Amino acid sequence: MASPLPSDQKREQPLSLEDFTVGERICSSAFTVTAELAHDFARAYDPQPMHLEEDAARASFFGELVGSGWQTLAVTMRLMVDARLTGTTPIIGAEFREIRFHRPMRPGDTLTAEAEVLAVRRSRSKPERGFLDLHLTTMNGRGETLLTQIWTLVLPARAGRANQPS
Repeated sequence: MASPLPSDQKREQPLSLEDFTVGERICSSAFTVTAELAHDFARAYDPQPMHLEEDAARASFFGELVGSGWQTLAVTMRLMVDARLTGTTPIIGAEFREIRFHRPMRPGDTLTAEAEVLAVRRSRSKPERGFLDLHLTTMNGRGETLLTQIWTLVLPARAGRANQPS
């Protein structure tokens, strides 16, 4: 059996189900959501006053201009792609659940994300693949949690290796 690769080398190759262990954490680099980027995203995808207009934002539930939660989700995906969450294997989602917004993202925030492996299981019906359950946390530069969610990803499995069936 080959010895495990260091995390930085591991991310430079295609990863399979068996390359993950419960409790493993994958951390992203940082991404700053500029005011211009937040405004452009809101204008295109979530054109609500609290994302676009200073006066309306002050009068809103938030009391200030905030970025779209949809943008926070999209940036989280970008962070995980850039972190090579699954190495060079594409990130293929089967399910996203328990999405919870803890705080709003604000224009100018620098976001990071962390994924923790919750479960690794081989598919019963398609043993050439399996499922990776992850708990994701997205934080701002002050270390405050903005978003948590659970992802179930589909990954290839290596032939002849037994995993807990699903």
